[in-house]
Amino acid sequence: MKKFWVLFSLFILPLIFYIFLSKGIYKYANLPILTEDVQNVNELSKDAEVTFNNKLTVVCFLGNELNTAKGSMFNLNQTIYKRYYQKPYFQIVAIIPKESKEAYKESIAELSAFTDISQWNFIYTDKTDINNLFNSFNTPFSLNEALYSENAYIVDMELRLRGRKDDEDTKDGKLYGYNMKSVATLKNKMKDDIDIIYYQLKKSAEKEKRRKREI
Repeated sequence: MKKFWVLFSLFILPLIFYIFLSKGIYKYANLPILTEDVQNVNELSKDAEVTFNNKLTVVCFLGNELNTAKGSMFNLNQTIYKRYYQKPYFQIVAIIPKESKEAYKESIAELSAFTDISQWNFIYTDKTDINNLFNSFNTPFSLNEALYSENAYIVDMELRLRGRKDDEDTKDGKLYGYNMKSVATLKNKMKDDIDIIYYQLKKSAEKEKRRKREI
């Protein structure tokens, strides 16, 4: 019996730990792609600097009912934006109907009073363009009559919608967007998923450095 426990501690236990660790790393290192070829936001704006290319973007559709959107915008700012805005590649793109540009000025000013909003990008465009962009995400959702979505979405550097395929709170396990009305969802799901993408970026950069050293 003593020999068994010695062998167990020396060989079997480390193997079990390795398998457990490998599965954990695999899960952490892979955030599913739910939609390929999302439309680029620069097709909606004359400002060519606002693009999804080579950016890690959180996209929200705020609509033209400010009272509905304001809480969502501030939740996203406090929970997600303030955590990541100084990290490379990160940005938030807010899509707003162009007729509501004046209505949003005060709320954006309130946001900037306490936050460096340099990585917030507010895109004002028409209904057709907003629907076309949203539909390119290919989610089971739709915008409401005010062109608002309660969800924020993650678009990666290669214009792919990222999310979950094993979410415990959705019927089919697929999580396309993160409810901005829920601080818990933003904090416990969106934050974790953005961290996964940054983990992937870090590992890719390390792999590229090793490759260059071997050349």
